[in-house]
Amino acid sequence: MSAQDSPHASGPHRPREQHPPKGANPLRRTSDRVEVWCSALLFLVLAFGLPAASVSAGLAAYRSTMRTVQAQSAERHQITARVTAAPDAAPGRASDEKQSVQVSWAGKDGRQRTGTARVPLDTTAGSTVRIWVDRAETVQAPPMSAGNATATGWLAAGMTAVGVYIGYVAGRKGVRGALNRRRYAQWDAEWELVEPQWSRRFHR
Repeated sequence: MSAQDSPHASGPHRPREQHPPKGANPLRRTSDRVEVWCSALLFLVLAFGLPAASVSAGLAAYRSTMRTVQAQSAERHQITARVTAAPDAAPGRASDEKQSVQVSWAGKDGRQRTGTARVPLDTTAGSTVRIWVDRAETVQAPPMSAGNATATGWLAAGMTAVGVYIGYVAGRKGVRGALNRRRYAQWDAEWELVEPQWSRRFHR
């Protein structure tokens, strides 16, 4: 077979068309690539930072509250006191609602002591109630429990997670806003160069 009979020799030689690399977008600007990379970086910070920050904040709040629980449990104890004045059970108020009333009890030294404690409305004068006092025998609220520490830890973890996510959203909007301002500035500069040429075409 001669060179003329060869199918590759028919017609003029055509240069191979140059195609952009696979996945490349010739219309993508540098600012677009920057936005993609910044979004990916912020997402990684969210994916790894949110759990780490939430767990750290939750554990810190839990441990701090547990120290308070232990301190209050060591300083406060329950005693039996006598109600000296019955609560004012006004009509329409729930019986399990509490009100502050005067109570009295015998101190460690045998002396009579008085204080104010919250008791249910259905408590009668002269009845006994259990109250909490500290080492100075001053009426106090019940000590916090381990459940309070757990709830505080979860609350701190949740609030931290919300804060990290808000920071992520704000960061994305900030990056996009800054890049959009740069794009608008570039468009304005390019339009200042192109607009006179367009104007001359319509004035011919």
